[in-house]
Amino acid sequence: MITYKWIFSAFDCKISEDGMQDVVTTVHWRYNGTNEDGISAEVCGAQGAGEPNPDAFTPYPDLSEDQVIGWMESVIDMEAMNANIDAQIEAIINPVNVTLQAPWNTNA
Repeated sequence: MITYKWIFSAFDCKISEDGMQDVVTTVHWRYNGTNEDGISAEVCGAQGAGEPNPDAFTPYPDLSEDQVIGWMESVIDMEAMNANIDAQIEAIINPVNVTLQAPWNTNA
């Protein structure tokens, strides 16, 4: 079983927009998966937050992690992202590729 976790590293914000302060414009994120043996893989990116809705605006200092997770999971294909992490972990457990030194390089 793989446990998934969101990590939010930064938020780009407009200082002021239409009377709202510290309006999130971009969320910088990482999404990590770890299996029961502690093997981890990760996907990272940045997601635009779209135009703010003055009627549903939450000021930056009042944002909750659950709220931001909701934003991300409403616009990102979570099934594909989980499959990506699952495949990365499977490749760590059962690698299909290896990087080797030149066979004549004995000083490596």
